[in-house]
Amino acid sequence: MLNLDPRLYVDPAVFGRERDTIFATAWQMLGPAAQVAGRGQYVAADLAGIKVFAIRGRDGVLRAFRNVCRHRGAKLLEDGTGRCATIRCPYHQWVFADDGRLLNAPWFGEEPGFRPEDWPLEEIHAAEWRGLLFVAVDPREDLLAQLGALVEELADEPIETYQAVRSETVSFDANWKIYTDNFVEGYHIPGIHPKFFAAIDFEAFETTAHKGFVRMTAPPREGLFYRGKWLWMWPNWTLSLFAGGMNTSRINPVAPARTEQLYHFYFADLSPERDESRSDTIARNLAVVREDYEICAATHRNYEAGNYRAGPLSPRHEQGVHYFQERVRESLGR
Repeated sequence: MLNLDPRLYVDPAVFGRERDTIFATAWQMLGPAAQVAGRGQYVAADLAGIKVFAIRGRDGVLRAFRNVCRHRGAKLLEDGTGRCATIRCPYHQWVFADDGRLLNAPWFGEEPGFRPEDWPLEEIHAAEWRGLLFVAVDPREDLLAQLGALVEELADEPIETYQAVRSETVSFDANWKIYTDNFVEGYHIPGIHPKFFAAIDFEAFETTAHKGFVRMTAPPREGLFYRGKWLWMWPNWTLSLFAGGMNTSRINPVAPARTEQLYHFYFADLSPERDESRSDTIARNLAVVREDYEICAATHRNYEAGNYRAGPLSPRHEQGVHYFQERVRESLGR
């Protein structure tokens, strides 16, 4: 097994193809479905440059749309969460209903044949699963098919009972695939995460690839806040379990050499007396995550400079890397 050709990580043309063949065709996890539980609540997000939003209509129906005005292409809602009764374009003040209908095109003038009903927002797909929110622009398969064996993997975990407490966005200067390669293997733990390494039985660390996801497990030693199981799901989201909760993240490409991770942290116990404990768990999670960024950025620079040719993958530790890279090759037609 060989690592991916480094040119696939740095070529802007590849980045554009990935937007079309991966991020536009796969379901994207946007965090807790509670963000859109109430009428008028929305989540606006970037999917590798594709702007979208999901919103709960006044009729209680969850819908999603491209976050683009039908008039001249302006972005309608800023990325993040909020609540609105109607959607007003900040550019020329066109107003859309929460079901996508164009309600008003003010000061437009008389245009023969112009009919508002011909210019609704472009609807995309939205779904909920186990308390998580997903959207897809043009999915190749339904959500459960994409999740694959993850459905059974998490069947006994009460993930929908955990409540989101906090979100964080972190970013770094490397291609999204370099970071994903890093996430789906534990081989780097001794060198990059010395405290984490000391808190697990690394000799028993195991990585296995399954339909739709990669599982990493290791027996924890005393003091480790993680429960010893980490999951990555195609194409770009993660779920890690810790005592009394979990985190999810979405690995989102911003540019060929820039990536952001959008984290949510969920807990079973929201009592005030546990505030300090929850904050400590979140801080320790993020500290481990940030330890990866420097090596990912340095690796990207070597790829970008043409200073690296594809090397071998470990059959013991890099099954997850091979699985992810094969999915990328398939998506790009390589």
